[in-house]
Parts: sequence; structure tokens; C-alpha cells
Amino acid sequence: MPVPENAPVPEKAPVPENAPVPEEASTPEQRLTEKRQGSETRRPSIFWILAAIALPIINLSVRYRIEDGDKFPRTGAFVMAPNHFSEIDPLVMGVLSWKLGRAPRFMAKASVFGIPVLGALLRKSGQIPVARGGAARGNEPVKAAERLVRNGQMVVVYPEGSLTRDPGLWPMRGKTGAVRIALEQGIPVVPVAHWGTQALMPRYSKKISLFPRKTVKVKIGDPLDLAEFRGRALDPTTLNEATAVVMDAITHLLEDLREEKAPAHRWNPAEHNQKETGRFEA
Repeated sequence: MPVPENAPVPEKAPVPENAPVPEEASTPEQRLTEKRQGSETRRPSIFWILAAIALPIINLSVRYRIEDGDKFPRTGAFVMAPNHFSEIDPLVMGVLSWKLGRAPRFMAKASVFGIPVLGALLRKSGQIPVARGGAARGNEPVKAAERLVRNGQMVVVYPEGSLTRDPGLWPMRGKTGAVRIALEQGIPVVPVAHWGTQALMPRYSKKISLFPRKTVKVKIGDPLDLAEFRGRALDPTTLNEATAVVMDAITHLLEDLREEKAPAHRWNPAEHNQKETGRFEA
């Protein structure tokens, strides 16, 4: 039926002032990409050279399956605390950090910094030398931690201190370095569990199996602010209690990835006459 020429045009109902504006639907992947905008990985640095070396190798040999990647802080200083059972873990976790928008900085053995070319790259990228003993052990990490906080950077610290001695590759007892940095600097610890790097490089093996491609499952935990320990003296009791909280969080994440329960009692090398450092055959 034709509309009369002079018929009044119906007015649109006024939109309430505080009415919510509909948002465009986005997938978790899109939201993750949006959070990466302006990340450290987008700024030119020595890490671009390191990424150009590491990414092609890891992308060909590793398929990441990341759970709760949105819990990984995109800005600000924090301590990333992963489990450790393969000597290739630092490379795989470093690439993970890069994929999540952060430039990884590790605490590495001071002796590695003496290797030509590699040592220069480590120093230039802000990696932190840690001596096995002596004054440098307590001095340089503290200075480096203060620098990280000032610059809003992250640092990766393995709370176990070395590859786990647990026969089932579960996290063993933790050392206090990660929580000491977090509590002294007032920054959170982000627990991370991963499973699958043992297929790339078994514990204490010297052989790497790049092909066929391996799946590495990763789960990011909620940042731990360790608020209940702040304001207390950083004595062995406080540090050990805080470390137990972090190790419990990592273990629970790994239980989810492996879909099985960890042993009720966490493995302690001292109880099995095992050395704290160095290679050990299970």
C-alpha cells in the first residue's frame, strides 16, 4: 500500500544517556592480540635479533597449547616462576614470553657470560649473571631486580634452582630466590606450569629431538602478590613459607595439564642424599 506523500516520518525513540554501547564480539585470540599492542616485542631491541634466531627453530618444532594466557601481565614488573625438568626449558619459556608480548630476562650462571658472542648478547639483552657463591651472588641480582622494577620489566626465575630430581618430573622443593625478589621489590610472582619439553629434550639428555613437531602445554596461574608475607622480616621462615605457596601454585597448574595428582609429599633432594646442583641420573 503506497505511503502518502505528506505522511509524518516516525521519530526514533531517544537513546538514554547512560545506555550501554554495544561492543563488537571478539574471540579470545583477538583480545589477546589487542593486549599485545604496544608491548615490548614491538619496540626495536637486541631481542629482535634473538627472536630471529630462536623463533624459526621453535615454531618448527613446538606447538604451544596455552591456557589462561590472559593472566600473563602485559605491563609492569613481575617474577615469572615456571617448573623445570628439561635443559631446553629456558628457550621454550623464553619464546612463550615473547609470544605473550614480553621480553624475557633470566637469571643465568655467571660462567655463561664469559663465552664469546653469547656473553655479549646476554649482557646486551639484560640477562642477569648469578655466581654459584661469593659476594656477586647476593649483590648483582639485587641491583638487577631494582633495575627491572624501575623499567617495568619481567624476570624469569626457576624456583627449584635446577632440574627437578623428582622421578615423575613433578616440581621438587623450591628455593627462596623468586619470592625474595618479589617481596623485596613489591612485585607479584606469576606461577607457570608447562608439560611436553621432555619430548624435545629428556632430562639430562644431550640430544634434542626437533621433529616431528611436539606439543607443549602451558598453563598460566593467577599472579601471587604474597600480601600475607609483606611487612614481615625476610628470615628463612618467611621466605620458605612464601616459597611453599608458589610451589603449591605451580604444582596445581601442572596437575591440571597432566590430568593427574602430584605426590602428596614434595620431593626434597636432601632427603634422598642428592646434590643440590649438577647432573643427576634418576
